[in-house]
Amino acid sequence: MSDLNAIQMILVVVVAFFAGMDGILDQFQFHQPLVACTLIGLVTGNLEICVMLGGSLQMIALGWANVGAAVAPDAALASVASAIILVLGGQQQGGISTSIAVAIPLAVAGLFLTTIVRTIAVPVVHGMDKAAESGSYHKIEWLHIFAVCLQGLRIAIPAGALLFIPATTVRAFLESMPDWLNEGMEIGGGMVVAVGYAMVINMISSREVWPFFILGFAIAAVTDLTLLALGAIGIAFALIYITLSKQGGSSEGGGGNGGSGDPLGDILNDY
Repeated sequence: MSDLNAIQMILVVVVAFFAGMDGILDQFQFHQPLVACTLIGLVTGNLEICVMLGGSLQMIALGWANVGAAVAPDAALASVASAIILVLGGQQQGGISTSIAVAIPLAVAGLFLTTIVRTIAVPVVHGMDKAAESGSYHKIEWLHIFAVCLQGLRIAIPAGALLFIPATTVRAFLESMPDWLNEGMEIGGGMVVAVGYAMVINMISSREVWPFFILGFAIAAVTDLTLLALGAIGIAFALIYITLSKQGGSSEGGGGNGGSGDPLGDILNDY
């Protein structure tokens, strides 16, 4: 992979800027790994490997969520930076595991940048208060835009700094890593993905949905279906479950008031 041209670099920084903003706005999901990595792959001509990277990182980030004052690791910075490293490194699929391993500490480092930006935003909030007292709604709007743009710059500036590193330098650094370190990072990256998925299952698991998990894993193991086909089967299962839930049910075989409204749950209650 050669160095990116000027247009590609600008587009990558634009993607990084929107990913940073949406990490706070949470409207268009640009900060999600699958979206951010896919967009970077699209503008750099490395769509396939970036989608693969984004899919792996998305499995990790599924278990990340902001709860009150507790801020989750920065998925936007991890996605953008790891995708840039993957593209500049030129290792194709072989560099995905390394990029995943690099993404984890970057996600934690992003928390420090978030703290800095939010600290800077404190006087901005005071400025909004003063503008509200004077009735200057136009100023309040611009201060809101300024504060959100700071979040975009939080990702765009590190992304721009990475882009100025020559691709040959990145490639030489990655190739100089010993085999034991590459293998360890690959194993660690795979474990992190599994842990992220396990966290999601732990949050949404119940007696009613476990049969669908079991069916899904069994179908994936004994068939050669693609991810698209498995996704279609998953959607079909979800639609079947929603339909059954709307129809209601009861553990005594009737559809009256004796049931819980969840036919699958009523059947399991018999056991």
